[in-house]
Amino acid sequence: MSRTIAVGLGARSYEVRVGPGLIDRAGETMAPFLKRRRTAVVSDETVWSLHGARLTAALEAAGIAVSPVIVPPGEQTKSFEGLAEVSDRLLALELDRGDVVTAFGGGVVGDLAGFAAAIYKRGVDFVQIPTTLLAQVDSSVGGKTAIDTPRGKNLVGAFHQPRLVLADLDVLATLPEREMRCGYAEVIKYGLLGDFGFFEWLEANGAAVLAREPAALAHAVARSVEMKAEIVAEDETEQGRRALLNLGHTFGHALEAETGYGEALLHGEAVGAGMALAFRFSAAEGLCRTQDATRASTAIGAAGLPTTMAEVRREPFDAAKLVRHMAQDKKAEGGKLTFILARQLGEAFVAKDVDAAAVARFLQAEGAV
Repeated sequence: MSRTIAVGLGARSYEVRVGPGLIDRAGETMAPFLKRRRTAVVSDETVWSLHGARLTAALEAAGIAVSPVIVPPGEQTKSFEGLAEVSDRLLALELDRGDVVTAFGGGVVGDLAGFAAAIYKRGVDFVQIPTTLLAQVDSSVGGKTAIDTPRGKNLVGAFHQPRLVLADLDVLATLPEREMRCGYAEVIKYGLLGDFGFFEWLEANGAAVLAREPAALAHAVARSVEMKAEIVAEDETEQGRRALLNLGHTFGHALEAETGYGEALLHGEAVGAGMALAFRFSAAEGLCRTQDATRASTAIGAAGLPTTMAEVRREPFDAAKLVRHMAQDKKAEGGKLTFILARQLGEAFVAKDVDAAAVARFLQAEGAV
């Protein structure tokens, strides 16, 4: 059984469907959005080898021609070079503005294909079929698309909402354990930032989610999407409340930048460490109780995610370098640091004009030099 969650954005509203078997029905589900029975499917080599035949069969059964655009897996693909390659491939297929691009993969593919769709002939529609837990609960919903640059993560991009999101829980059966843990970081984020009851449920059922127990997994994904849909509908372009979804990301993106956006530290792992750091920084600044920060870190660590910089790498981080990365963060304004901090478990807030020196002192207390 699947659940349908609406993202309410007026004329640009769309549905997120969560459940098993959705790829097998993708043709009939996507057909109403296609002016011509064709789609370019952007995917990576790993996902396409595992699930490409299944998606192709479903689309072709509905009379939809499939043109695969396959890219290398990994964060490095989400670059200017990757964007140029995908854009050129779409041009070679002679897609017109009435055609639809399908993003079939994890967060990297979703971001890259979505951004390419946003700028191809000044914008074409796209459909998200996320194949990782992280993408299903976070990056496929809300229309944020972007690429990374040497100066920081997701600094060049566009808001471009999909027409439809199909979160097929079956594909998670092939997801490596490390990727499941990365996705779980974004799941627990929703409990930490705005739903204490969900956080408590995850404390009791997190192991079942990670074990892919069907009922637990379905609830975790659907509740995460519900929370994100509500926030996106209220604040599409991140002028206010939507910034709360970046809990842990300011610390996390800085750690990613220093480790090279690669296999050494995956995005979900960086978010896990970043959320633990954000709660401990909140406690250090007297904004929340130390026991709340400890409980948050314990729950994150119980999922096998890092909660300290020492767990990310043995070599100490340079506090000044981390702060410089934070100054490049998209949320920074007028040279002032912006963080998502916590008043308590289930209650985060946007803190602007955070003192960079206080952040540096905290990082040094956490083991940076």
